[in-house]
Amino acid sequence: MRRNRSTMKKERIIMLASSVFVLTALTMTGFYVKEKNNAEKDGYVVDMSAPKQGNGGETQKNADVQTQETNADNLENDLDYDPNFQEASSGSVSNTWEEGTEKKSEAANKERSEEAVVGDAAAEETEEAKEAEGAKETEGSKEAEESGESEGAESGEDVQETAAPALSFQERDALSWPVAGNVLINYSMDKTVYFPTLQQYKYNPAIIISAAEGENITASADGEVVSVFEDAQIGHAVTVDIGNGYELTYGQLDDIMVLKGDVISAGDVIGRVAAPTKYYSTEGPNVYFKLTKDGEAVNPLSRLE
Repeated sequence: MRRNRSTMKKERIIMLASSVFVLTALTMTGFYVKEKNNAEKDGYVVDMSAPKQGNGGETQKNADVQTQETNADNLENDLDYDPNFQEASSGSVSNTWEEGTEKKSEAANKERSEEAVVGDAAAEETEEAKEAEGAKETEGSKEAEESGESEGAESGEDVQETAAPALSFQERDALSWPVAGNVLINYSMDKTVYFPTLQQYKYNPAIIISAAEGENITASADGEVVSVFEDAQIGHAVTVDIGNGYELTYGQLDDIMVLKGDVISAGDVIGRVAAPTKYYSTEGPNVYFKLTKDGEAVNPLSRLE
């Protein structure tokens, strides 16, 4: 039993000593690591206030002197560099640019004011001239109106005399022949008649009068031209209103001498006889002559003298 107790006592002592040793070792290791870290940090710190010693410091000073001299030479050789330059806004130098600008602005304002005065005077003169011209124009227009009224009053009777006569063709009135010639194809609306060129029988609302190519075609009655047109069968044609619903149509024309709206009298030349269209090539040169009353065909032979 005594041996066991002594053995256990020894083991406790050994364990305690081992623990103390381990703790001591760990503590020493911590101090060592801490001192090493502080030394490394101190190695990275640069003392800028310390003067440079030895050849390296002198070399650096010489390099700085050379750099300053080079910069000075470059500034002197630079065209934009002025060694006598002083900042315009400094206390020793007046701002000459601002003074010049103010003087120029004052001169410009003075010139503008003088121009404004001259412009106002010119505008006043222009307004006065316009008023004088307006007064003259007003007087001239009044005189023209008065003279026009007097002339109109004097020529009123002449205007009434030269006005176009009213168209009033009556059933009993006669028509003159547009050309002197024989009737090649008679008017026929109640039965058909033969057309030689077409070689067929057809109704004919007009009469076909033989004529010589280039012969004058004259108006058969007073009237107003209502249309000038072209038709495939009768060629160039003219229609004339002769009053009271009566109209005359002249076909196979050339060199037409009237226009729509013209007022013509009986015997006036309307145009000349043209070469016949292909529908009347066998009949030869002719005049197509048609009379209508309110759009309905009427036998012109019953009205021709």
